[in-house]
Amino acid sequence: MHAFRLRGRGPRVVAIGGGTGLSSLLRGLKTYTSNLSAIVTVADDGGSSGRLRDEYRILPPGDFRQCLIALADAEPLMKQLFDHRFSEGSLNGHAFGNLFIMAMADVTGNFEQALRESGKVLAVKGTIVPSTLQDVTLVASINGGTVEGESKIPKQNSPISHVFLKPDGVQVNPEAAQAIINAELIIVGPGSLYTSILPNLLVEGMVEAIKASAALKLYICNLAAQPGETDGYGVQDYLRVIREHVGANLFDFVLVNSNNAYAPTGGQEPVIFRPADTARHPEVRFIAADVVNVRKPSHHEPDKLARTIMRKVWQA
Repeated sequence: MHAFRLRGRGPRVVAIGGGTGLSSLLRGLKTYTSNLSAIVTVADDGGSSGRLRDEYRILPPGDFRQCLIALADAEPLMKQLFDHRFSEGSLNGHAFGNLFIMAMADVTGNFEQALRESGKVLAVKGTIVPSTLQDVTLVASINGGTVEGESKIPKQNSPISHVFLKPDGVQVNPEAAQAIINAELIIVGPGSLYTSILPNLLVEGMVEAIKASAALKLYICNLAAQPGETDGYGVQDYLRVIREHVGANLFDFVLVNSNNAYAPTGGQEPVIFRPADTARHPEVRFIAADVVNVRKPSHHEPDKLARTIMRKVWQA
């Protein structure tokens, strides 16, 4: 009961991203606050999510499912059920949670309401909100041409010069914008730079809401390069790409990993922080801390990450 009261008094935190990075962050943060809002990209078009999106014209449920599980206080079996993937027949590759969210959207007639009701089933602490309610496609400029589709972009294995959303003028979800305005701490990342982070920031009204908010603003840099996206990138490159796409002066803090004793898995390159990076960005405060998951060195460790944020950003 005491822990719940502490969480209830915790700061109003908005986390913006998608994929494994966002769910890892939420898993750690829920220990410190129940006042959490996850703002999730809707550009996913691969795997089970992509199939459901194409067949049923709904927002892709996969990243939302991961966030629901991360924020859940339900029994472990319920979490396992939502993450279960079928391996045979027409359901092959589909996660049960994706199908559940789709069915709930059909019953309620509204994807946002489906997330709320799914959250009740899993006893979720916090809210999960799409960054936009519009059907969007992520497009990348590569080698003088364009590649459409979030899942196809990394497969090109060529440098990405720019990404943008199609159609033009995709508008921020009003609920997401309001959560940002009301926040005390806004966190962007960790997550795939071109296919999770930028698809959120490129939604019209998103950056404007972040800048208008009185909240502290934190960017969490990745631990390892994303193959086909950020090969060879250092911390400076991540910040440069964000600045080129949405402008400068978006963050007060940048959190980078200080523990390079564990090499990323799967041949990924570590994202290196160099002291010279601080001189290039005098407007932000860099925080270097050990946030690596020693069992999966390409990922952040949820507890380490959340503890660092609370101690060195929120309480700084």
